[in-house]
Amino acid sequence: MEMNATYTSFVAVGDSFTEGMSDLLPDGSYRGWADLLASRLAARTPGFRYANLAVRGKLIGQIVEEQVDNASAMRADVVTLVGGLNDTLRPKCDMVRVRALLEEAVERLAPSCGQLVLMRSPGRNGPVMERFRPRMEELFAHIDALAARHGALVVDLYGAEVLGDQRLWDVDRLHLTADGHRRVAEAVWQTLGLAAEEDWRTPLPPAMRPGWAARRTADARFAREHLVPWIGRRLTGRSSGDGRPAKRPELLPFGPVEPALPDGDSVVS
Repeated sequence: MEMNATYTSFVAVGDSFTEGMSDLLPDGSYRGWADLLASRLAARTPGFRYANLAVRGKLIGQIVEEQVDNASAMRADVVTLVGGLNDTLRPKCDMVRVRALLEEAVERLAPSCGQLVLMRSPGRNGPVMERFRPRMEELFAHIDALAARHGALVVDLYGAEVLGDQRLWDVDRLHLTADGHRRVAEAVWQTLGLAAEEDWRTPLPPAMRPGWAARRTADARFAREHLVPWIGRRLTGRSSGDGRPAKRPELLPFGPVEPALPDGDSVVS
């Protein structure tokens, strides 16, 4: 990878992680690591263009069907592809199909862009993570193999201990806070061969463990605002992304992003 390379365009492909949940802006939309990265790249290159095709809730098959061809046609300098994790978190998951679809996406995107970037997604520490860890690690091993075959870069967020810290995750326990997204943007920035501005792996300062009552209150809020709606969507075959358009469907000029709300503020999606 060329150090301090110049990139004139960037297309982001994926699900809620790339859409930017839960890095909330004052207008109720989400910012996220991809917007942050695009803003920093734009500051280095006049006329920089950016598209973000990601939509929350999308499975890898939907990403391939709805986003990959559009991204390929844009012929961007950089394309990021993050998908498949939503599949691994479903009660039933056909990992053979997930791997095949991810491979199809990589085979279509890699020749159409200057640099394809894949990710080993972060995982919040906790019992839910332990349940799905084998599937996730199978997915990540496949990502490594695909990257090696197709000349893609891999950002290893899964291997960063700090991104497992529960304080970098929103109350829904599925999406990163503003600080988490900022660290991801820096990780991708460095992977692209650009000079580091911070050590994104720096641990958070020690924290007091919340008391029993505070933990139970947080668990109740999580169940009421996030777990029950999520179960309801699974039972009815709906997704949080149904009918939702991509946040930036066209490859257009892009500038600085708005500041996000303080960590801890969120909306139910």
